[in-house]
Amino acid sequence: MPDQRTLASQASPAPAAAAEDLLSVADLHAYYGESHVLYGVDFTVRRGELVTLLGRNGSGRTTILKSVLGLVGRRSGSVRVAGREAINLPPHRIARLGVGYCPEERGIFSRLTVEENLLLPPVVKDGGMSLDEIYALFANLLERRKNIGTRLSGGEQQMLAMARILRTGADLLLLDEITEGLAPVIVQSLGRLIRQLKVRGYTIVLVEQNFHFAADLADRHYVVDRGRIAEMIPKEKLAQSQELLNGYLGV
Repeated sequence: MPDQRTLASQASPAPAAAAEDLLSVADLHAYYGESHVLYGVDFTVRRGELVTLLGRNGSGRTTILKSVLGLVGRRSGSVRVAGREAINLPPHRIARLGVGYCPEERGIFSRLTVEENLLLPPVVKDGGMSLDEIYALFANLLERRKNIGTRLSGGEQQMLAMARILRTGADLLLLDEITEGLAPVIVQSLGRLIRQLKVRGYTIVLVEQNFHFAADLADRHYVVDRGRIAEMIPKEKLAQSQELLNGYLGV
């Protein structure tokens, strides 16, 4: 696998090449207290691309997403969003660069209605979806718009969590285990939704335990192992890399 830092340094003098990478992470280290959990992570995501972070539980996938947003105790290295260095920015300023995070726990405000949940986050960047656009994309949310969060199914809560970041104007979406615990029919609906977002030009980093769900969606797969990027597998080489993946994922 080519060293991502070398590639980044080679591309940096050329504005056109730099602009192609919406997210560029180099030599990223992260800590929770005294625990060192990421060890020099390197990866890039081109604008309009969907990449996955694959790996076993505890490999560091979720920590990578949180580190991009500055939601860890301490981090070092480089995180560039649309060419802007963000390693020393606080989370709210990173969000204003157009980064939206959908955590595994969803973070729905249970005492607010669907519509109140959608309206609560601030718009951080031009280009966010209107309520009408969101309801056109998420028909279930239109039907439930007056329902409070505790009355939504798990699948509806997941859709609400994703819809909420689309309204803010984020165009780089960090999605963490969005299919966890959901029925197969809901997983299929989420797959169709992800494809629509990709067609609309969104850039997506997807942490996903359901490999079969991720395999059909991604342009490239980064395999995370023990706090490092162990492999990068493009979609055209996925079939021939199955044995390698099985070893990392334990499937």
